[in-house]
Amino acid sequence: MASRCRDGGRSGDPTGGLKETQTQQEPSGETEDAGESLRELPRWMRLYFYGMHGVTLDVLLSSVQGFLTHRDLKLVGFSSPYLCIMHSLTHFALEKIYSQKRCFLGRPVVFHLVFYPSVYIGLQILIGNINTLTEQVRVVSGKQLMVHYILALYFSQVFHKWMSKLQYHPDLLQSKPNPEERGDARWPLHGLPGVVRFLFFGMQGLLDEVIFTSIFNLVEKSDRTLSGHTSLWSFLMYGSCSFVVEKLYLYLHFKRGWGTWRRLPIYVGFIYTWELSWGLVLRQFGACSWDYSHYSHNFMGLITLLYLPGWVCLSLFQDVLSNVLLRIKCTKDVDGSSENGEVNGQLEKKQL
Repeated sequence: MASRCRDGGRSGDPTGGLKETQTQQEPSGETEDAGESLRELPRWMRLYFYGMHGVTLDVLLSSVQGFLTHRDLKLVGFSSPYLCIMHSLTHFALEKIYSQKRCFLGRPVVFHLVFYPSVYIGLQILIGNINTLTEQVRVVSGKQLMVHYILALYFSQVFHKWMSKLQYHPDLLQSKPNPEERGDARWPLHGLPGVVRFLFFGMQGLLDEVIFTSIFNLVEKSDRTLSGHTSLWSFLMYGSCSFVVEKLYLYLHFKRGWGTWRRLPIYVGFIYTWELSWGLVLRQFGACSWDYSHYSHNFMGLITLLYLPGWVCLSLFQDVLSNVLLRIKCTKDVDGSSENGEVNGQLEKKQL
């Protein structure tokens, strides 16, 4: 989910003393892996986030373009599972390119304003040329180049720096000693701010809808392009809904000790209530992007029991996502020097 950023200007142990600390606690065979697991998110997690983030940008750009053209408040945007995979691979490559900024020491302007944007734009044009879903991107206009350049600045100046703050702690949830301490308000500890988890859940919701609609179009309309669609309003809907469901999970699971199937009806009931509430509000402004009136077992065309299996699956997946996010911490400094400095300080005290 996040890229590792290592500056060439840093000196000393690149692990910030973590590896030496682990050596005192674990056998030498596990030293490097344990120290590294505290330094960066796993590769699969970074690839997953890159794809999800890329789909979100696709939906954002296409929905804004559609609104400017048609003034449609439904804010429908488009992407596809194919583009999700391409975003994962290209941004993984950009992660490697960004790590080469140490070669531009003393010339940060050249890297951030010329080299990185050039590579980014080249990769985006490559995606467009081999993407059969969007024929119009084969000829890149000046406006598209400007958008790509702005996005390149966003990635080099904001995205990579912010993502390098994240650390993965795989054993974080296993540190709870006794079931009797479920009532401790401090447990489980959150490593990510609420707004970050909200953004993650919103992007996950957009990805879910793009995948679902692409499969629906393939089955019902024989659309082999796997083009999917969703609405920007879904970002707010899924983000807020999953944020509340996560709170229910933390309380019912960690505080009350409820099992999965005991929590599930509460999850599904809240999801239906949330979908109905949002639909009623958006319909008043002509912004509701869904209508289930042609489905059986629907209520006001805003909710339907036919989607119950899907909501059950997403509810189960929600707990998985929450467990992943609970294992991610955010350091204060971009390079993690704040946390590493604290570890080094403790190590020095032990040595004295």
